[in-house]
Amino acid sequence: MSRTGPTRATRPKRPTRATRATRPTRATGIALSLAAATALALTSTGCDTVSDTAGDIVSSATAAVASAAEEKMNEVKDGVNATADVKAGGTSTDGDRTVAEITATNPKDKNADYTIMVNFRDDSGNLLDAVVLNINGVEPGASKSGTARSNRTLSGSTTAEIAQALRH
Repeated sequence: MSRTGPTRATRPKRPTRATRATRPTRATGIALSLAAATALALTSTGCDTVSDTAGDIVSSATAAVASAAEEKMNEVKDGVNATADVKAGGTSTDGDRTVAEITATNPKDKNADYTIMVNFRDDSGNLLDAVVLNINGVEPGASKSGTARSNRTLSGSTTAEIAQALRH
């Protein structure tokens, strides 16, 4: 039996799924519309849900950074509490990061290294970021400074505080 019309070999090939142009499906469009309407409703009615969720995410990230900083401090062996030896200066910006000059003064009679955890806080005292700074080779009776640099961009007024300092 003979067939009329183009054969499989002579028919133009249809694009495969990988080469076919992709279009959003109707369901995708409806879902995006609903999401936009929900976001608009939440923000226009004064609902703080979106703001609260964003704040929770930032709080979780900040807690994770602080936890990592504490773990780094725990790695120091034979460290002695030296918080009184270390002072934090004012904060400023360097590019998109917040920085603070940290100064360690060695009251002992031999060279010392310092490992310092610095917390960046906002005006309300909320923790924004935590970093660990090493200042090595501080001579007896001398001071040496280093720069604590935030892990991310911090907005608003910030202060740096010494959370923990170890001399080793």
